[in-house]
Amino acid sequence: WFSLLFDVYSRMVFRALLPLMLFIGFFTATFVFVVVDFFEIHYGGTISFHSILGTILGLFLVLRTNTAYDRWWEGRKLWGKLVNDCRQLSIKLNSFLPKEAKKERAFYRALIGNVPYAMKEHLRDSILVGEMDFASEEMKQKIIKSPHRPNAVHEMLYSKSNALREAGTINVEQLLILDKELKGFTDIIGACERIKTTPIPYSYSMFIKKFLFIYSSTLPVSFAWVFGYWAVPIVMLAFYFLVSIELIAEEIEDPFGSDVNDLPLDSLSKKIRTNVYTLLKE
Repeated sequence: WFSLLFDVYSRMVFRALLPLMLFIGFFTATFVFVVVDFFEIHYGGTISFHSILGTILGLFLVLRTNTAYDRWWEGRKLWGKLVNDCRQLSIKLNSFLPKEAKKERAFYRALIGNVPYAMKEHLRDSILVGEMDFASEEMKQKIIKSPHRPNAVHEMLYSKSNALREAGTINVEQLLILDKELKGFTDIIGACERIKTTPIPYSYSMFIKKFLFIYSSTLPVSFAWVFGYWAVPIVMLAFYFLVSIELIAEEIEDPFGSDVNDLPLDSLSKKIRTNVYTLLKE
């Protein structure tokens, strides 16, 4: 546990907050010097007032963190469903396709393996296609030119499945069995887009930041007469913990990026592709 204090993420948060911590420490030291030492103004009883404010602030921070975590966890559940749907679709196709349909298996392997990569890059507002596997030049050009690549991949899956039904390779009942996973891909990307494009309300986020600023900037008033210059490290530590919670909440409320606390979309995409290639055998 002691090593977590010096973890990479802990150091990153500390570096990000260090300028503000130094400012609040300097402000506290100046306040103690001017008010307590220089003017010798003595006043007590302010800690109880900050205790009340701290309780209210704690409730706000809990609500803020829970709201952000709910978005992170919903995103993880959606990608867990994507893993399962890709596996199920691969298992069903491997069972339905004849053994001699090697070209069709190769097409589905590439296309289903591209589903998570298309979703991942779309959610990150990226246009990278280097991680995708293209079974044909037609597939490559159609995906690259599409403004919404997950939809392009899903449409090609439906078209290919319907073409196999028309050719008699699979029957209508089998196509209906495949429809659950094919439809699920569109549902998943739609739900992920809802999380990404629906931010925490600005007024709510702004009010918490304003409350944090007022509470932190008035902490020296509360601790100066009780702790003297020891109030400097105490206020800096309190400021560090309070603002760290807000930073973490800001980071995980959009879980599809590439930050430390975001969902491991790269490893999940690689896992899905490996599963698909294993299940859809030659």
